Amino acid sequence: MKVNKLVLTLLAAGMGVGLVSGAHAATDAERMAALEKQLQMLQKELADLKADAAVTKKEAATKKEVADLNDQVVLQGKESVVGGDLPNSFRMPGSETSVHIYGYGEINLIHDFESSVPGDYFTYTQFQPLRSTNPSKGNMRLTAQTSRIGIETQTPTPIGPFNTKIEADFYGNAAGPSADANGLTNNSAMFRLRHVYGEYAGFLIGQTWSTFMDGDNLPETVDFNGPPGATFTRPVQIRYTYNKPDVAKFQIAVENPTTGSASVTGARGQAPSLVLRADKTFASGVLSVRAIRHVEIDSASGNSAVGYGYGVSGSYKLTEDLTGFAQYTRADSDSFTSLVVGSNAPTMIGNDLTMDRTHGVVLGLTNVFNPQWRATLAYGRAESRWDDTSAYALSSAGMNKSVSQWHLNFYYTPIKNIDLGLELIKGTRTTFTNDYGDLSRVNLQARYTFN
Repeated sequence: MKVNKLVLTLLAAGMGVGLVSGAHAATDAERMAALEKQLQMLQKELADLKADAAVTKKEAATKKEVADLNDQVVLQGKESVVGGDLPNSFRMPGSETSVHIYGYGEINLIHDFESSVPGDYFTYTQFQPLRSTNPSKGNMRLTAQTSRIGIETQTPTPIGPFNTKIEADFYGNAAGPSADANGLTNNSAMFRLRHVYGEYAGFLIGQTWSTFMDGDNLPETVDFNGPPGATFTRPVQIRYTYNKPDVAKFQIAVENPTTGSASVTGARGQAPSLVLRADKTFASGVLSVRAIRHVEIDSASGNSAVGYGYGVSGSYKLTEDLTGFAQYTRADSDSFTSLVVGSNAPTMIGNDLTMDRTHGVVLGLTNVFNPQWRATLAYGRAESRWDDTSAYALSSAGMNKSVSQWHLNFYYTPIKNIDLGLELIKGTRTTFTNDYGDLSRVNLQARYTFN
């Protein structure tokens, strides 16, 4: 419409000029006045058109801003209802609590070329049958009992988030006497609590990995238990964490003691274990140092002993694809030999409860070739520092002088959340009387992760 109006105006101006030119009665002054009048008309029309164009652009820009703002409001409204603050979480309807459900289902096929530990599926080299017993060889088993499920929550508060976690698998009573609990007579398996805790304002109360354990810097293995030589336990505990990023992360914890000397049924811990820990993160790795004080008691005699331990561990990124892991642990043994996997339990020598003095080391290298393939080489060893002729060594001929184990594995991830694993394992158990137990096996795994 505005373009047509401009054209008509220009035509009118042209006609006016022609009429003035062709009128012989008009004077020069009249012709000049007519031209000035037409010029004023054109200038007014151009000004009107420019004003209209500016208004149109402003309106369009305003409309776009309003539309964008409306989209943002709608999106934020949806996120406040659906999206949670935890990764891959959702928000509870009518609540600020975010919920994250995770876990995996996996199947392991294990074949032993040598003998197998009775009563369990995965490596327990410290109980490997000895050569002198002439054990059977070539056992094979298939299990899905290590599949797990977990739930994490996070609720915002004025002084920080309140976090909770509960996780369980189906590996309960795996080494127990019941064949049905082991899933040997049918597909049943006992639900086992792994983690349950709440965490708020630096405090953690519940059951989870021991503060004396550095699980983040252990090499990956297909075998569910992994190599000996490190701490592996989940006690109930109260822990406080103070994190000063430019210095280190500091932790102090009191943890549920183990149940006492394994030599006596029904033994109990005498006092909570005390753990101190510090972790420092660097550009290419992590360093952790830890110390523990624990008390063991023999229920039959009532005698107790105080044990101590310390650990140093970490990881270092050697190249873009290659990462190294190392752990060293020195500890007086607890009753379940979990402070150093592969150590011996405390034993009574005369009237004294005596602990094993154990050194443990775990080393590993992991190389990520590409998003589909990765491989790990790991070695673990636990060794008693008691001499072969010591009273501790002579008190039980079946106790171990050392336990060692090698792992070589490959993982293939064909698509997201699917892992296919292959691992070769070699292990040796040596007793104080120089008897040996040999482990040689292959472990195949298929796992689907949901998170």
